[in-house]
Amino acid sequence: MSNLLEIQNLSVSFDTPAGEVQAVRDVSLSLPEGKVLALVGESGCGKSVLCRSVMKLLPRTAKIKSGSIVAGGVDITNYGERDMRRLRGSMFAMVFQDPMTTLNPVMPVGDQIAEAVRVHNRRISRTDAHRRAVELMKLVGIERAEERSRLYPYNFSGGMRQRSVMAIALASNPRILFADEPTTALDVTIQAQILDLFRQIQSTLHTATLFVTHDLGVVARVADLVAVMYAGRIVELGTVEDIFYDPRHPYTWGLLQALPAWSRGRDTLNAIPGMPPSLIHPPRGDAFACRNEYALGIDYLEQPPMFKISQTHSAATWLLDPAAPKIQSPIQGGPHAE
Repeated sequence: MSNLLEIQNLSVSFDTPAGEVQAVRDVSLSLPEGKVLALVGESGCGKSVLCRSVMKLLPRTAKIKSGSIVAGGVDITNYGERDMRRLRGSMFAMVFQDPMTTLNPVMPVGDQIAEAVRVHNRRISRTDAHRRAVELMKLVGIERAEERSRLYPYNFSGGMRQRSVMAIALASNPRILFADEPTTALDVTIQAQILDLFRQIQSTLHTATLFVTHDLGVVARVADLVAVMYAGRIVELGTVEDIFYDPRHPYTWGLLQALPAWSRGRDTLNAIPGMPPSLIHPPRGDAFACRNEYALGIDYLEQPPMFKISQTHSAATWLLDPAAPKIQSPIQGGPHAE
C-alpha cells in the first residue's frame, strides 16, 4: 500500500518575543492511502502545527527549519503560496474544530459549498455547482439537502454545521483530509454520528485522513494507525491494537490510565502529574522524564531514539534499550477504550 503523505525529520519553530518556540521537533510520519492516522497528545504538543505545516497555513512568524514533506510522490517542502493554492482542495483539505467560525454566517450553506466546488473547477456552471453542493450535502448525511441548501448556518445544529464543513472539505475530492479535533465542540451523541460519518467517507472515497485528537475514545472508534505526540515529538507509533493492547511508552501508559474505565469505583480520575515543558528551552534529554515515574538516569541526559518493537510498532523510550531494567506495563490486562 502506497503512502500518500511522507513527513521526514520535520522541525517547525515560531519566533516570539520570549524566544524561539520549537513546536515540531524532528517528526517523521507516513500516511497510507485509504487509512486513518490519529495524532494524539495533550494540548500544545504540536499536533495542529504539524497539520498546518503540511498545508502551509502557518503564520509569518513560523518557519520550517529542516526536514521534508512529500505528498502524492511530490516534494512540496519548498512550495510557495501559489503552488500550495493548487494543492489545497485537490490534494489536501481540512476540517477545523469549530464549524461556526469556519462557515460564513451571512451566506447560505449551499452557496458556500458550491463556492468551494467552483474555486477548483472554474469551468463548471453555477447550476452544476449547486447540484454538486446538494450531492455533497447528501453524502455527509444532511436530509432534505435541496431545501436546506438555502438555509444559513444559524439555522443548523452543531452536528449539521460540522457536516456542512465536511461537505466543503470534500468539494474537490481531496486525497488527504486533515481533521483537527472536529468533534470537540459537539455533544457525545452527535460526536458518535460524525465519527461514523468520517469512517463511512473514508471507506467510500478511499481518502487518507490525519485525525487530530486528545480523546483516546475517539481514536479507538475511527483510527487504523496511531501516533502519540509529546512536546513536539512522536514518542510512540503503531496500529490501534499496538497502542491499546501493547503500549510501550510511559506517556502512552499515562494517557490510557486517564480513561474513565481505569477509575471505575474511585472518586477521581487518574492524571499524569506535572506540566509539559517549555518548548522555548526543551529539556536536554527525554522531554517526558520529569513527569515519568519510570525515568532512568539517561532520560535526563539524552533523547531516546525510536526503538522498533515490530513491523508496525515503535516507541522512543530508553526502557526499550536492551540494557534497561525490565518494567511491567501497568496497562497489560487492564481495560481499554470501547
